[in-house]
Amino acid sequence: MIAEVLDAAVRLLVIVAAFLVLPLVAGQMEHKVMAHMQARLGPMYAGGFHGWAQLVADGVKFMQKEDVIPAAADRRVFALAPGVALVPYLLVMVVIPVGPGLVGVDLDAGLFFVLAVMGVGVLGSVMAGWSSGNKYSVLGGIRSAAQLMSYELPLVLAASSVAMAAGTLSLPGIVQAWQWWWLPWQAIGAVVFFVAGLAELRRPPFDMPIADSELVMGPMTEYTGMRFALFMLAEYAGIVVISALTTVLFLGGWQGPFLPGPVWTLLKVFLLVFVIIWLRVSYPRLREDQLQRLAWVVLVPLALVQLALTGVVRVVAG
Repeated sequence: MIAEVLDAAVRLLVIVAAFLVLPLVAGQMEHKVMAHMQARLGPMYAGGFHGWAQLVADGVKFMQKEDVIPAAADRRVFALAPGVALVPYLLVMVVIPVGPGLVGVDLDAGLFFVLAVMGVGVLGSVMAGWSSGNKYSVLGGIRSAAQLMSYELPLVLAASSVAMAAGTLSLPGIVQAWQWWWLPWQAIGAVVFFVAGLAELRRPPFDMPIADSELVMGPMTEYTGMRFALFMLAEYAGIVVISALTTVLFLGGWQGPFLPGPVWTLLKVFLLVFVIIWLRVSYPRLREDQLQRLAWVVLVPLALVQLALTGVVRVVAG
């Protein structure tokens, strides 16, 4: 009994540590990649060598800012919103495997759990927008909800294709069933899942809820200090989570030659994090109609094609 409690405690501590560290690494990586791609000088000077202290400076800046709550805000909902946006990603990390046996909890319905919990994160943006007492924030919250409704369907369909191929909803089980030839076989689903995941995270070019030229900062307009920092942490945690899920479902997770399994997982995850940052600096923001059209006219049909293809291959290989 004591051994089981200690094992659970160690797993929980490791997951919390990873949850706190990996998003910060992704944030620092974004500073540096954008600095090189867009010739941004500021992030390259903080602290001296290669701007190593930029993230530290950002943290100190957030801690020094005054915590302001608008007079017209719903104070309780306003205070809860950052936590609601952040906590779902911590729960998702509990079931993401890093290596053989290296997972917080191996749920038989792990994929179902992940998709259900990730959909809760958008409530943080909706709560923030509604409770701020600001019309720009409300519009940002409404756009967040509309974006989730549009992109949840292709996300679920693409993930269902992998579950059908592996014959299990367990994330470690999917990695164990994965074969190298799944790369071309599930390529359509991988692209659909990754793009839909970016849209749910509201990352550029899908950042219509936070269109600064129209809505200032959307749902986060009225947030300052550490509450705003929690939204930023939620964004980077979401980047790590969607990269990890894409790795586990479509890239074989810890599978790879020569290197230990956890190393392969982290390499694939941060390669996808780089791709996400690359997309941010390379493509302009979509219009709202373009965003919705991409979901319903392009991604949903592609996801259905992938699902049908998976069914055919499963029956033929049966």
